[in-house]
Amino acid sequence: MTAAICTGLTIAAYTVIDGVGVRRSGSAAGYVGWLILLEGGAVALAAICVRRGALIEQIRPIWLPGLTGGGISLGAYGLVLWAQTRAALAPVSALRETSIIAGALIGTIVFHERFGRARVAASVFVATGIVLLTL
Repeated sequence: MTAAICTGLTIAAYTVIDGVGVRRSGSAAGYVGWLILLEGGAVALAAICVRRGALIEQIRPIWLPGLTGGGISLGAYGLVLWAQTRAALAPVSALRETSIIAGALIGTIVFHERFGRARVAASVFVATGIVLLTL
């Protein structure tokens, strides 16, 4: 229960921070660009420090899927931020969290994971939350 509350508070915090930040910046693309530049540089520096010489060998077999996934993620994040400049934060956040359902479906269809009770319950809770936010 504590983990669920902390997760909800974290989601609320980053939603408000992103919403206020992108609106004050005046540009979803500019906001994303600065975040990626600053955060990406810090992550790359940390990887270089931790992995050192092994980093290149570890990246070599996964660079294309990694760049593809990163590009898709960046595009999705940019769309969310753009939506936050056009609509109220709560419905945009609710729609964003539907990725939980998409992730569960991808796990089931692509990776052949079980769509057990926990995933069904999570999907129902997310869908119920979205409905409640639209009332």
